[in-house]
Amino acid sequence: MFIDINNRKELLRLFQCLTPDAVPLWGKMNPQEMVEHLTDQVEYTNGTKIPTCDKPAEEAYESKLRMLKSNKELPKNVFLGELPALIYPDIETAVHQLMVALDDFDAYFKIPGNTAIHGGFGPMDYNEWLIWHGRHFTHHLKQFGLIK
Repeated sequence: MFIDINNRKELLRLFQCLTPDAVPLWGKMNPQEMVEHLTDQVEYTNGTKIPTCDKPAEEAYESKLRMLKSNKELPKNVFLGELPALIYPDIETAVHQLMVALDDFDAYFKIPGNTAIHGGFGPMDYNEWLIWHGRHFTHHLKQFGLIK
């Protein structure tokens, strides 16, 4: 089962359990890098950043359908390049900014017809993003042992 990112009270509670010195069960990110990574990704879905899709439309659509139907967890230890420098002064500020980005995500999708592009799946609507973000958040919450 994947986390429901609409349950913001529980989501905030989980992230507030994350200490700056927590050690991941896998991967190279420290706690604040993980939170800032999630914020960065949400900002591509709330109108803050402009995403692009590098796959042909048909291939992206087929990938999206497979992802939406799958109950598989995201693979561990996927390395997508160097991590950017931290933006926020501490993990508490980073968690707060993540929650703001999620509120902006909700507001963005209140506009009828809005979609946001996923780099591998193409345009996705609010419900599709809820599924993807739920999977992505679950992956990283498990990475730090915040959920099982």
